Amino acid sequence: MLLLERRPVDSSLMRWASPLLALVLTVITGFILFLAMGKDPVEGLRFFFITPISDLMGLAELGLKMAPLLLCAAGLTVCYRAKIWNIGAEGHFLMGALGASIVAVQLVDVDSVWVLPVVLVAGTLAGMAWAALAAGLKTHLNCNEILTTIMLNYIALNLLLYTVHGPLKDPYGFGFPQSVMFGDSALLPDLIPGTRLHLGLAFGLLAAVAVWVMFARSFIGFQLNVVGQDHRAAAFAGFGARRLTWFAFLVGGATAGLAGASEVTGPIGQLVPQVSPGYGYTAIIVVFLGRMHALGIVVASALLALTFIGGEILQIAMNMPKAVTGLFQGLLLFYLLTCDAFIHYRIRLKRPAHPSTHSTATGEA
Repeated sequence: MLLLERRPVDSSLMRWASPLLALVLTVITGFILFLAMGKDPVEGLRFFFITPISDLMGLAELGLKMAPLLLCAAGLTVCYRAKIWNIGAEGHFLMGALGASIVAVQLVDVDSVWVLPVVLVAGTLAGMAWAALAAGLKTHLNCNEILTTIMLNYIALNLLLYTVHGPLKDPYGFGFPQSVMFGDSALLPDLIPGTRLHLGLAFGLLAAVAVWVMFARSFIGFQLNVVGQDHRAAAFAGFGARRLTWFAFLVGGATAGLAGASEVTGPIGQLVPQVSPGYGYTAIIVVFLGRMHALGIVVASALLALTFIGGEILQIAMNMPKAVTGLFQGLLLFYLLTCDAFIHYRIRLKRPAHPSTHSTATGEA
């Protein structure tokens, strides 16, 4: 009989081996699924994992998809290290895109160097304002942040849909729900000429570095860690849980809001309903896959960005459904959570008592 036994001490080996094991199991399961669908599994995995990064253009697209994931994940890392389960990065992202778009549309005819900074700040503040709603509900009304942030995501999505179908709709857009194209002064510069990779990736990398510095070198990072590890110890030390909750939420809202602003001022250049394919939700996987560590979330964001590009290539090359991207992301999260259980538990083989031994003991009694 196999039993799960609690480890005396958590396994540090499994803590870091778990993401690698989850990735291997995801690839194996993907291989089996391709076979079940009558597709060449080797070809499918090659299109999904290798083809997207086989040239400079592909690497640039990888960086393009990494940027919003990394920004959202950096902010969520601050929340999760403090055990504040913010699921609202998608809503913060959408509100950041909406806030930046409102300002960019108003300044579409202005040609000045200050237009882009103003647009990005507007998006960042919009994300922070949306996060502040969840923070206030948690600290003042004791509402569960998981539920409130999920519900706020849908409210943000419907606000965005309302604006692109109404106040921000381009009157010359042939009826399509989209804003006017932003002016050149409101667009992020390219990092690599001839590609779509823009300055948003630099924002993401800077955010990851800032998170590392915060938790490795700053007092507020230490406070967040203590609150996450032991709430009572934090209260005894005088660390204000309410203040830290607000700080974590606002950081998460700021980074995700900046990600949304970077997306509309980068590759899209306008506000559209499909501004996010689920970056805020995918960033949650990035945080846990990256072990809430700055370097880890950089690597994890690259891997999850690869799933977006690989899924698009599979749709074109092998006529696969769009849901294949979510399928691989879901498999990765499922296996990660499963493997993480072995950080705290180990498998023990328990042999059942032999029947003859039991009967002998009963007779003697």
